[in-house]
Amino acid sequence: MTGIAMWRAAPATLAMLFLVVALAEQQGVPSDPSSAAEGRGGGGGGGGLEIVRKEKHLSRHKRDWLWNVHYVLEEVEPPQKFGKLKSSKTTEGVIYKLEGDGANTIFTVNKDGELSLVKTLDREEKCEYNLTAFMYNSMNELVEKGGDFTVHVSDINDNPPVFPASYNGSIPERSNEGTQVLQVKASDKDGPLYGEQRYSLRPEGDYSAFQIDRITGMITSKVGTLDREVQNKYVLVVQAKDSQGMTAGLTATTTVIITIADINDNQASFSKRTYDLSVPENQRLEDAIGTLTLIDNDEFDNKDPTFTITPTSNSMFDVSRSRQKDCNINLKQALDYETQKTHSFMVNVHENSLQFPADNKNAILKARVNIEVTDVDEPPVFSQPMYAFSVMEETMVTNIGTISAKDPDYAKKTIQYFAEDHDCPIGVNPITGQLFSLRKLDRELKTTHIFRFRAQEEPNGNSPGMHSFVEVNISVQDMNDNAPELAWDDIFVCENDMAGTVIGRLSATDKDEQVAYFHYSLANPSDNFTITKNASDNTAVIRLKSGGFRLDDPIDYNLGVRVEDGGRPPKSSVMNVPIKVCRCDSRRIHTRCKAAALRMGVSIHALIAVLLCILTILVIVILVVIRRRFHKESLANMRHSGEIHEQLVTYDEEGGGEMDTNGYDVSILTSARHDGSLLMHPDHGLHPSLYARVQKQPAQQQRHQLLHPNHLLSAPPPPAACKGDMAVMIEKKKDAADHDRDGVPFDTLHIYGYEGGSGSLAGSLSSLDSSRSSTGSGGPEYDFLNDWGPRFRTLAELYGVDEADGYLPY
Repeated sequence: MTGIAMWRAAPATLAMLFLVVALAEQQGVPSDPSSAAEGRGGGGGGGGLEIVRKEKHLSRHKRDWLWNVHYVLEEVEPPQKFGKLKSSKTTEGVIYKLEGDGANTIFTVNKDGELSLVKTLDREEKCEYNLTAFMYNSMNELVEKGGDFTVHVSDINDNPPVFPASYNGSIPERSNEGTQVLQVKASDKDGPLYGEQRYSLRPEGDYSAFQIDRITGMITSKVGTLDREVQNKYVLVVQAKDSQGMTAGLTATTTVIITIADINDNQASFSKRTYDLSVPENQRLEDAIGTLTLIDNDEFDNKDPTFTITPTSNSMFDVSRSRQKDCNINLKQALDYETQKTHSFMVNVHENSLQFPADNKNAILKARVNIEVTDVDEPPVFSQPMYAFSVMEETMVTNIGTISAKDPDYAKKTIQYFAEDHDCPIGVNPITGQLFSLRKLDRELKTTHIFRFRAQEEPNGNSPGMHSFVEVNISVQDMNDNAPELAWDDIFVCENDMAGTVIGRLSATDKDEQVAYFHYSLANPSDNFTITKNASDNTAVIRLKSGGFRLDDPIDYNLGVRVEDGGRPPKSSVMNVPIKVCRCDSRRIHTRCKAAALRMGVSIHALIAVLLCILTILVIVILVVIRRRFHKESLANMRHSGEIHEQLVTYDEEGGGEMDTNGYDVSILTSARHDGSLLMHPDHGLHPSLYARVQKQPAQQQRHQLLHPNHLLSAPPPPAACKGDMAVMIEKKKDAADHDRDGVPFDTLHIYGYEGGSGSLAGSLSSLDSSRSSTGSGGPEYDFLNDWGPRFRTLAELYGVDEADGYLPY
């Protein structure tokens, strides 16, 4: 064992020694020092006693083993002897064996019974081991079974205290002295002898305001003047020492952070005694026009200021607390620079829920607020927020009423008035603001009109001037301008009706607002009917003057009734009321009637509707006709236009090259079909068409023309081609295409003819006979190509002789 280990183990060894001796005396073991010394002779550091065998002389020779407890120090360097097994029976060649915890791995025994430690022990891992000893003779026979014994691992101070982590605590400011903050506690793996700690505050931390209990580790305040605004945090260093704080004890430290919690112990104070604000006179109401900042060292959540205005009669301004808990000045009434240019008042602040007398004794609790109103160019102000006038319907009024506005500024600019509504029936005098009628109003169409008018200041340089708007409510008063309209139910007279019988009821309606008292009368005297008014319900009844009506009577009865509304001026209307003649039963229920001829005029609205329908139909017919004509002309123009690329392609049977294919313009073919020509010669005479001219001639005539080119023009025209079946079919198809109005006007007509024969329009394009047309050794002449049109002009220039004759392009 090293010197440090021996120094640590010395006090423990002595203590364990005395403890073992005491236990041995209690169990009857002799306490002779020599015996004890003999027991310690087994090892230098074990401190254990030898095993003593106690014999009793009984009738049966039996040994009772008494095993003492063995103690071994932890962290001892092996090997280390700590005890011995011994028997009172003298036997040669005795062998000892161990079984149990750590037998033969941690603990061993030799032939002399000496116990040895062969591995370092750690009490914190395991503090005791249970073993059993056996004794054998040289024949390996069990001589005596030993008893169980325990080896205790004695503790040494080899583990320092351990804190779980750093600590955080909080205490309100201005707490009383001795207020508990938190408790710290360290752990130690060593036993109670060494594991009991003592706590203290290290000078490395700020322990001026706190103290700690040495045994419990409770941290408390030792002053009652903690102030967060002065110092809001303390950092303490706590030390824990084991071995009850003895000098040789091991130590550990931890950090404790104590935060001083805030309370409302500061009075809110204005940042200055006077605040000057500038506010335009057109500032909106209920808006904050300024903020008075406060000074309060408390945390935001603990601030609780309230504000008041003096004098309290000030109704133009109000105070409120802002989101930052400052003082907002709010506008309650409109400012007017022309009336009052400055305002001044006092604002007071008071702190609610102060828990202690305020720390800041010099707080500013009152501040004066001076407000200067600045002038702005304000729009005109109307004398009323809304105007209301009335107009008689169907009447042109020259003076409906007057709207008036003025400039509230000192400049007092001139005001002009304008109507804002499009097509407004009410006009306004731009200078005086007097309203007048532009057209008549009809109450039956709309009873109330709301129009908008603008008051505009005179322009000021580049500025158009301020303006404002007002609404004018025009009520249309009713006048008696509508005639009453007569209404009736089914009116009929029975063959058996007597004089005085009521055959029907009349009523009337009036669109005018005035209450009408209708008067009913006959438009023409009648020998058969009369009208009587019912004064109670403003209606009338038709009565018979005499009876005797017959169903077979050919006369139709129509009663002209005049109804008058009684207004001023009175309006009346006359309507014919048809009366049927019926055959009725005894209860005056008609079973068969003869319809009366209804002679009634057609209203103006019905006539207008009929005329509009007729006009609409007429317009649609005209548009259809114009469209069809335009479509027809467009097709005709497109057919004769040079932009339409219609062509007729003829494929001869012989050969396979381009020379066996002739292409022709369809428009030229059409002209040729009607004996016309699109080509004009200089002599302005009529000539065969290009279609006719480009047809191939018989071989004999071609050879003649090649031999005698000067006689080309004087030669007789070629014989007309015979139209075969295919030609007839092509003509039919072409005619169908010409008359197809729905087809696309870009057509291509292909003619497939047969070479040779009298029925073929295409001659032979073969060059086999070309040598026959040669005149002399100079080869064939191609001057006739000049007469074949523009398509062969380039070829004629290459092979022919220039001629003066030309053709106009088509």
